[in-house]
Amino acid sequence: MDQIPITQTNRSSKYDLEERTYQFARDVALFSKKIPGNISNIEYTKQVIRASGSVGANYIEANESLSKKDFAMRIKISRKEAKEAAYWLRLIVDTNSDDYNCDGLSLIKEATELKKIFSSIIAKT
Repeated sequence: MDQIPITQTNRSSKYDLEERTYQFARDVALFSKKIPGNISNIEYTKQVIRASGSVGANYIEANESLSKKDFAMRIKISRKEAKEAAYWLRLIVDTNSDDYNCDGLSLIKEATELKKIFSSIIAKT
């Protein structure tokens, strides 16, 4: 995965959770294109693409929620989907050659960080 140089714009987007979740889903999709197309990888990539996209989609829904209860539920779904994305990414990394470790582990780390951010939001609501 190509590393994006850190600029003022990129640095601020790290704290823009909508943008960060979008970039996570985008990076997962780009990573998935690199994975060999065997039977297990096809299923794992389908699952991880769904989960990673759902993280951001549910976060956007949370921001548009009409009640605190709806907000909390959507944030919990985002957290759940981040955990699920990390699971599928781990399977991809563990069942493929070491060529995919660096990018895959980086994505697992991001999924874990997103999960922690959502857990923190839940604790504060």
